[in-house]
Amino acid sequence: MTDYNENQDSVDADPVIIDAQADGESNPTYTTVSGMDPSQERTLAMFSHLGILLNLITGFLGLLPPIVIYFAYKDRSKYVAYQALQALIFQGVFFFGAAILAAIAWVITLALTLVIVGLCISPIALILTLVPVGALVYGIVAAIDTYHHRDFKYWLIGDWVRDTYES
Repeated sequence: MTDYNENQDSVDADPVIIDAQADGESNPTYTTVSGMDPSQERTLAMFSHLGILLNLITGFLGLLPPIVIYFAYKDRSKYVAYQALQALIFQGVFFFGAAILAAIAWVITLALTLVIVGLCISPIALILTLVPVGALVYGIVAAIDTYHHRDFKYWLIGDWVRDTYES
């Protein structure tokens, strides 16, 4: 087993991301176990997260890249599989969950527009409508971090996926 560091050129990739600690450095150290190129891993992890851009055009096909990448690389790279699974769950929760919440908020707002209360709820509906935009930005940040081979972890989702994936 070798350690992956940004300073190394060639390494047996597939970082085991149990809880990468920086140990006083700005870049975490990863333990590697298989023969995938680190730049390949970063690129695949980045594309998993950038699948969120397809949701802007199609509304749901953004889930396809992380699914394909996860199943294609789950046995070759734990890092790629972890990042793809995280991206898949994040996109599913935030795009479909936020879309459902925004739709419910707009239905309630439109129903209550007959009454003045509907006008008070419309800012909430507007904020909920912007949640997918925030998810898009967060997904792009994840793509950039994983491309630079940093251990990216979505808030709340990352630990759950890591525990599920490692067991």
